Amino acid sequence: QVQLVESGGGLVQAGDSLRLSCAASGRTFSNYNMAWFRQSPGKEREVVAGIMYNGRSTYYTDSVKGRFTISRDNAKNTVYLQMNSLKPEDTAVYYCAVARTPFGVVRLGAREYDYWGQGTQVTVSS
Repeated sequence: QVQLVESGGGLVQAGDSLRLSCAASGRTFSNYNMAWFRQSPGKEREVVAGIMYNGRSTYYTDSVKGRFTISRDNAKNTVYLQMNSLKPEDTAVYYCAVARTPFGVVRLGAREYDYWGQGTQVTVSS
């Protein structure tokens, strides 16, 4: 059984930083691409960042480029999202997800991911 457990969310002020963590189990973590998604009320879930199984390639949505950094530690089965210069529009529930199939390129659609964490709330006040 695959499990993903996120942590690190919270309430911060605009300009602050947060680091999200996602601990994975139940699958050979180092073989699978990972991604962070977010969803705010009334909006569809959107991909924020993705990382290849070996960490050699990453993707960021335009709105977070230069502010967020995705990384992974395959020895710890953990993926991270470092979020700097947070803005009120970053407020959302953040989810980590593991790709449906091993290896390959980082894909951006939610359908490409078959296991999800429970989500962690990030709230940025102005």
